[in-house]
Amino acid sequence: MVMEMILAAAIVGGTGLLLGLFLGVADKKFKVEIDEKEQLVREQLPGNNCGGCGYAGCDAMAKAIAKGEAPVDGCPVGGAPAAEKIAAIMGQEAGESIHMVAFVKCAGTCEKAKEKYNYYGVTDCEMMEFVPAGGPKTCQYGCLGHGTCEKVCPFDAIHVVDGVAVVDKEKCKACGKCVARCPRRLIELVPYDNRYLVRCASKDKGKQVMQACEAGCIGCKKCQKECPSGAITVEGNIAHVDTEKCTNCGTCASVCPRGVITGPVSKEA
Repeated sequence: MVMEMILAAAIVGGTGLLLGLFLGVADKKFKVEIDEKEQLVREQLPGNNCGGCGYAGCDAMAKAIAKGEAPVDGCPVGGAPAAEKIAAIMGQEAGESIHMVAFVKCAGTCEKAKEKYNYYGVTDCEMMEFVPAGGPKTCQYGCLGHGTCEKVCPFDAIHVVDGVAVVDKEKCKACGKCVARCPRRLIELVPYDNRYLVRCASKDKGKQVMQACEAGCIGCKKCQKECPSGAITVEGNIAHVDTEKCTNCGTCASVCPRGVITGPVSKEA
């Protein structure tokens, strides 16, 4: 009986020893070396995993930065503060970082944008592709107002107000998710400090625009003629502001007969 117990204990002990040796060898053989810089960079990233940097989350972004495949200021959510810390880790200069926010190129609210019929279906902009005439609004370029952008924003920075998506630029982190999901490509990233932008994307001629919306650009070129810095041009029946040239003087907004030139709107302003 005693011998049997000793034998059983020896077998169990031997098995444990062999298993331990196997795990030890396997750990050394398959051990993944982690770059210290990668770990330090990851600690400076916000952890939202929003994909705004173009990578599949903060871990992937940190790895790319550590390898020199991504810029130190590539995280739009972390912004300048994160860029400075990451640059110090990588032994680089952060450079100047421009604070960007999302901007919706439409001012066609329920009062201003005309509709062809009443819609009572699924409230999702991407579904409008399957709806007659691409949705009820007469303008085929304007905001559909069904909140696809609102649903994908991880920062609660965009909401549909009176039929049009409105960005709270104090909450916006410029991750670009709303830009990617808007089926009409109405949202773009612009400098936070730029006050004058065109809230319209219609390429129709003036007469058609006036029939469809009270807040549409008619391509009259008054803004282009009066801009002292040459920052605004009209192409394809729509005005466009060059944010690098714009000095925020407000001349374009003051001469616009339709009142469609304005800056990013804060919901709480």
